[in-house]
Amino acid sequence: MSNLSIALVGNPNCGKTALFNQLTGGRQKVANYAGVTVERKEGSFRAPSGRRVQVLDLPGAYSLNATSPDEAITRDICMGRLDDVSPELLVCVVDATNLRLHLRFVLELRQLGRPMVVALNMSDAAKRRGIRIDRERLQAELGCPVVDTIAIRKGGAAELITRLDADGPFETPAAAPVDDLHGEVARILREAVDVPRRTAAVDDALDRVLLHPVAGLLILAVTMFLMFQAVYAWAAPFADGIDAGIGLLADGVARFMPDGLLKSLVTDGLLAGIGGVVVFLPQILILFLFILILEESGYLPRAAFLLDRLMVGAGLTGRSFIPLLSSFACAIPGIMAARTIQDPRDRLATILVAPLMTCSARLPVYALLIGAFIPNQSVGGLFNLQGVVLFVLYVAGILSALVVAYVMKMLSRDTAEHALMLELPSYRVPSPRDIALGLWERGGIFIRRVGTIILSLTIILWLLSTFPAPPAGATGPAIDYSLAGRIGHWMEPLFAPIGFNWQICIALIPGLAAREVAVSALATVYSISAADDLAAQQLTPLISSQWSIATALSLLAWYVFAPQCLSTLAVIRRETNSWKTVGLATGYLFGLAYLASLLVYQIARLWL
Repeated sequence: MSNLSIALVGNPNCGKTALFNQLTGGRQKVANYAGVTVERKEGSFRAPSGRRVQVLDLPGAYSLNATSPDEAITRDICMGRLDDVSPELLVCVVDATNLRLHLRFVLELRQLGRPMVVALNMSDAAKRRGIRIDRERLQAELGCPVVDTIAIRKGGAAELITRLDADGPFETPAAAPVDDLHGEVARILREAVDVPRRTAAVDDALDRVLLHPVAGLLILAVTMFLMFQAVYAWAAPFADGIDAGIGLLADGVARFMPDGLLKSLVTDGLLAGIGGVVVFLPQILILFLFILILEESGYLPRAAFLLDRLMVGAGLTGRSFIPLLSSFACAIPGIMAARTIQDPRDRLATILVAPLMTCSARLPVYALLIGAFIPNQSVGGLFNLQGVVLFVLYVAGILSALVVAYVMKMLSRDTAEHALMLELPSYRVPSPRDIALGLWERGGIFIRRVGTIILSLTIILWLLSTFPAPPAGATGPAIDYSLAGRIGHWMEPLFAPIGFNWQICIALIPGLAAREVAVSALATVYSISAADDLAAQQLTPLISSQWSIATALSLLAWYVFAPQCLSTLAVIRRETNSWKTVGLATGYLFGLAYLASLLVYQIARLWL
């Protein structure tokens, strides 16, 4: 039996990528389409008959009338305009709970006259909501096969695989051109789909409150505030447990290993550096827990709608909300998600302000400094002061992004209005399994960074902090004579006006590779420079005794604005194809960071 090549196509949020993962598993590769920055995601699987099926996951699109680079790639492949990509079959994935929106694109694809199969994804969710779909009638109306899929469930693509494995050519849907796509969708829905009024009534009732211009914004603000409160309140027991475990491990290693370079590498380098970062894993997971729940519930598009007026006034658009929210995890996927923004100016503005969102890599730095210098006390008998400070730091990043976007708008003299079009999915109860998988994925990413980037940089920093050894008869800590010590002392005059000592200067350098490395770098530097053994868990009380509150606040201000890792700058270069844009982003972020730290440090010295 011959091999088969298919392309998965559909609207954003239809579960297309989840179906791609279900079909291909780990047999995937990601590259870029020739001449553009849009990713090309391919994989394969072998059907029960032995037929190998090549699968291409196309970028999400609402229409063949492309308004963004992602949609242009999808349009060109579906219309056969790319010579090197020519799938034999289009698998159009639709959300079975929201056919009113998704069928419009199906009708557009049908008019191309290419072999096509429609996959009713999330069919289980549609049944739970009482939505009845007459598949045979829908097949007759569309003129192509229709199958059920549940992309997030094991075996949820079995019916699709059976259809793809069938021998013989796939039929091309025959249909006359349709002038009124919306009218045709409404007619097909009347013929083949029955949606209970109760589902729409519940959504409408919730939207009347959650989308209210005043109450909705208050609910959103309270939700965000409680999220950052939970990062501290819930994570403390887990962080303390990890902290204690690392301390016991460090004590055990120090007790049984003989003195020497190997002991110094393990205790002062690896355990002090990596242990100082791993302890913040619970806080990162709690932050992602809230984000995943908001995403799974269908609330995030509504938050984008609520914030559209505010963001338009600042020179962005409500569509920027999702990429910027993604940047709370990491600026890299946030910058890449900006491809879905149609207007070039809005897309560039979103890319440039995405690094101002407080990514999860900053959280270990914030947690270290807040834990060391902000009292763990209640505010008004309801809120934790440390959580309030963390919330303020996140808000500072958001407000600064709005200000920068507004300045860009004024400089560009762009007065055009950019309409927002968003899909508002039905509300749904988040699946515990999906939430757990999402947390497992995020935790895995963090641990892999600890085991690769942070481990490598910690070893490099240990080497730089240990060699060359001090000459015979030298006084003072050995690290003062090392390469790292010399670099730190050389940088200190530049950063002295903002209160940074030479140890902080050293930590800033590896922090350019990954923000959380700054914590492990501080732990390594202070461990090596200490007169006696220093376990990782001692970093917090050490800096609280040696730094002033002005220095701590200055460093917090620095991390609100400073450029993120070098990978972020590389992605900006790839997405904009402009070194000028990279230089602009780097320059204004460093300038804001230094200015903010200078103001905070000098004011804090006078008032605190």
